[in-house]
Amino acid sequence: MKARYWTPLLGFVVSTVVIGYGFVFPRNGLASVNELTVGFATTILSASVTYVLGIRLVLRDRNGR
Repeated sequence: MKARYWTPLLGFVVSTVVIGYGFVFPRNGLASVNELTVGFATTILSASVTYVLGIRLVLRDRNGR
């Protein structure tokens, strides 16, 4: 996989983490580790895994394997 394939994922993860954990959760009193923050992290991780698997599938189909 080329480095440029990671750029959209990196942009998504960084912006989501900064906005979520830097602004939204602390201003709503959710700055500690609880079900919501763990669920949010799980959602980010799941989206990242889905993105990587999708890129791998497209690259495999494109190469004719």
